[in-house]
Amino acid sequence: MKNRPNEKDWKAFRQLVPTLRERYLQVCNNELVAILADDERSPTEKFWGLEERVGEVAGTLRACLDGHSRSTMNDFMMRMLGAGMMTVEDLEPFGEELRERMVEWSKADS
Repeated sequence: MKNRPNEKDWKAFRQLVPTLRERYLQVCNNELVAILADDERSPTEKFWGLEERVGEVAGTLRACLDGHSRSTMNDFMMRMLGAGMMTVEDLEPFGEELRERMVEWSKADS
Protein backbone atom coordinates (compact mmCIF):
# COMPACT_ATOMS: atom_id res chain seq x y z
CA MET A 1 0.00 0.00 0.00
CA LYS A 2 1.36 3.39 -0.96
CA ASN A 3 1.56 5.91 1.84
CA ARG A 4 1.84 8.92 -0.38
CA PRO A 5 -0.95 9.52 -2.92
CA ASN A 6 -0.13 10.43 -6.47
CA GLU A 7 -0.56 14.02 -7.64
CA LYS A 8 -3.88 13.38 -9.43
CA ASP A 9 -5.46 11.86 -6.32
CA TRP A 10 -4.12 14.62 -4.07
CA LYS A 11 -5.56 17.31 -6.36
CA ALA A 12 -8.90 15.48 -6.53
CA PHE A 13 -9.00 15.25 -2.74
CA ARG A 14 -8.23 18.93 -2.21
CA GLN A 15 -10.89 19.88 -4.73
CA LEU A 16 -13.50 17.57 -3.16
CA VAL A 17 -13.04 18.50 0.50
CA PRO A 18 -15.05 21.77 0.43
CA THR A 19 -17.99 19.99 -1.23
CA LEU A 20 -17.87 17.18 1.34
CA ARG A 21 -17.74 19.67 4.20
CA GLU A 22 -20.68 21.71 2.94
CA ARG A 23 -22.80 18.64 2.20
CA TYR A 24 -22.07 17.20 5.65
CA LEU A 25 -22.89 20.49 7.35
CA GLN A 26 -26.14 20.81 5.40
CA VAL A 27 -27.26 17.45 6.78
CA CYS A 28 -26.13 18.40 10.28
CA ASN A 29 -27.80 21.81 10.09
CA ASN A 30 -31.06 20.12 9.09
CA GLU A 31 -30.73 17.90 12.17
CA LEU A 32 -30.24 20.98 14.34
CA VAL A 33 -33.33 22.63 12.85
CA ALA A 34 -35.30 19.45 13.57
CA ILE A 35 -34.20 19.57 17.21
CA LEU A 36 -35.45 23.17 17.48
CA ALA A 37 -38.70 22.35 15.75
CA ASP A 38 -39.47 19.34 17.95
CA ASP A 39 -42.59 20.38 19.88
CA GLU A 40 -42.19 17.35 22.14
CA ARG A 41 -39.06 18.89 23.70
CA SER A 42 -38.96 21.68 26.23
CA PRO A 43 -36.81 24.73 25.51
CA THR A 44 -34.23 23.35 27.94
CA GLU A 45 -34.17 19.98 26.19
CA LYS A 46 -33.83 21.71 22.84
CA PHE A 47 -30.91 23.78 24.07
CA TRP A 48 -29.00 20.85 25.57
CA GLY A 49 -29.83 18.65 22.59
CA LEU A 50 -28.38 21.29 20.28
CA GLU A 51 -25.32 21.73 22.44
CA GLU A 52 -24.64 18.00 22.42
CA ARG A 53 -25.13 17.61 18.68
CA VAL A 54 -23.04 20.69 17.83
CA GLY A 55 -20.21 19.26 19.94
CA GLU A 56 -20.41 15.94 18.09
CA VAL A 57 -20.40 17.66 14.70
CA ALA A 58 -17.51 19.93 15.69
CA GLY A 59 -15.49 16.90 16.78
CA THR A 60 -16.16 15.16 13.48
CA LEU A 61 -15.19 18.27 11.53
CA ARG A 62 -11.92 18.60 13.42
CA ALA A 63 -11.11 14.90 12.99
CA CYS A 64 -11.92 14.92 9.28
CA LEU A 65 -10.79 18.35 8.14
CA ASP A 66 -7.98 19.71 10.30
CA GLY A 67 -4.42 19.17 9.15
CA HIS A 68 -4.68 17.62 5.71
CA SER A 69 -1.41 16.82 4.07
CA ARG A 70 -0.59 14.65 1.14
CA SER A 71 1.02 12.04 3.37
CA THR A 72 -2.08 11.82 5.61
CA MET A 73 -4.71 11.96 2.87
CA ASN A 74 -5.59 8.26 3.07
CA ASP A 75 -6.16 8.49 6.82
CA PHE A 76 -8.42 11.51 6.39
CA MET A 77 -10.36 9.76 3.64
CA MET A 78 -10.94 6.79 5.94
CA ARG A 79 -12.13 9.12 8.70
CA MET A 80 -14.48 10.86 6.28
CA LEU A 81 -15.89 7.56 5.05
CA GLY A 82 -16.34 6.35 8.61
CA ALA A 83 -18.11 9.56 9.64
CA GLY A 84 -20.41 9.51 6.62
CA MET A 85 -18.93 12.73 5.28
CA MET A 86 -17.63 10.89 2.22
CA THR A 87 -19.45 8.13 0.35
CA VAL A 88 -18.17 5.39 -1.92
CA GLU A 89 -19.66 7.35 -4.81
CA ASP A 90 -17.40 10.29 -3.91
CA LEU A 91 -14.39 8.09 -4.72
CA GLU A 92 -15.12 8.25 -8.46
CA PRO A 93 -12.49 10.93 -9.31
CA PHE A 94 -9.70 8.94 -7.66
CA GLY A 95 -7.43 6.35 -9.20
CA GLU A 96 -8.47 2.71 -9.24
CA GLU A 97 -5.95 1.58 -6.63
CA LEU A 98 -7.04 4.20 -4.11
CA ARG A 99 -10.74 3.59 -4.80
CA GLU A 100 -10.33 -0.14 -4.26
CA ARG A 101 -8.38 0.39 -1.05
CA MET A 102 -11.02 2.75 0.34
CA VAL A 103 -13.92 0.49 -0.66
CA GLU A 104 -12.22 -2.47 1.02
CA TRP A 105 -11.57 -0.42 4.11
CA SER A 106 -15.17 0.80 4.25
CA LYS A 107 -16.44 -2.79 3.97
CA ALA A 108 -14.13 -3.91 6.76
CA ASP A 109 -15.24 -0.98 8.93
CA SER A 110 -18.93 -1.84 8.53
